[in-house]
Amino acid sequence: MSNSTIRVVARVIALPDKIEELKAVLLQIVEPTRQEEGCIQYDLFQNQTDPTDFTFVEEWTTKEALDKHLASEHLQAAVQRIDGLVATNPDIRTYHQLN
Repeated sequence: MSNSTIRVVARVIALPDKIEELKAVLLQIVEPTRQEEGCIQYDLFQNQTDPTDFTFVEEWTTKEALDKHLASEHLQAAVQRIDGLVATNPDIRTYHQLN
């Protein structure tokens, strides 16, 4: 594991009555993203105590690979489809490992 990779934690909060709809949209982007060049890890989690809370944990080889992912057709389509399913805008944070 390289310290130069880019880590992303992206949190998406569903409206309480849209949990299953949002989950379906988010699950559809997992496999296409894992096939992208530069993707090391791309996992989707659902909070055990708050089912409205979905979190992606990602690792990318470079910022350029991440930028390409953010512009990808499947991600942009998902962004359009989550309108009306989410309580707030997604919280997307990028990190680099310090040690």
